[in-house]
Amino acid sequence: MSDHEYTGHVEPGDEPMVRDLRHVQIRKLSVGPMNNNAYLLTCRSSRAQLLIDAAADTDALRRMVAAGGEHNGLDLIVTTHSHHDHVGALAEMIAATGARTAAGEADAKEITERIDVPLAHGDVLGFGEQQVEIIHLRGHTPGSIAVLLRAGNEGDHLFTGDSLFPGGVGNTNRDPQRFTQLIDDVEQRLFDRLGDETWVYPGHGDDTTLGAERASLPAWRERGW
Repeated sequence: MSDHEYTGHVEPGDEPMVRDLRHVQIRKLSVGPMNNNAYLLTCRSSRAQLLIDAAADTDALRRMVAAGGEHNGLDLIVTTHSHHDHVGALAEMIAATGARTAAGEADAKEITERIDVPLAHGDVLGFGEQQVEIIHLRGHTPGSIAVLLRAGNEGDHLFTGDSLFPGGVGNTNRDPQRFTQLIDDVEQRLFDRLGDETWVYPGHGDDTTLGAERASLPAWRERGW
């Protein structure tokens, strides 16, 4: 599926939706009983690949990896946070691909599987000739992260896990301290820094943009979730 057909809406059981950028291909797949989104970034020149959230369905993830890479290769698995639905296929994907693993430092100890690279705010990860930046977003979990791909004149592409969705920030279990931390981080580290055209790829459900959500920030803060 070419970029002009990319909508960001996928259903469980669908084939991955593909977004073609000049230097990177982005694949989006919905898997498992909680409709988790998994994303595969493929460096178009080297075919190196980075998977964001090895959730739920090893077979579907492996098919997506095979579609992106010439040799079924996966270089790195980045986990946005430690919740079980986002790591359900992590052990099997490590075993099947030998990929290195990375997760936010504060969540890494909660993940049973091996985490090779504990991540801090501002870290940069490379795959092939491409790189992504790690943005620490505290609140949904202590070590939740977003992954930022900057594609020049093709815009910024932001993978937010369960920290930002269309219509609000992630679940903080009505804990005022956690909510304040999360919305402060989302506002200061995402909305204050990145433009309205920034495309947001969440951990569940449809995509959005920062521009589509920006006007709602005060209402989210007022309601407390």
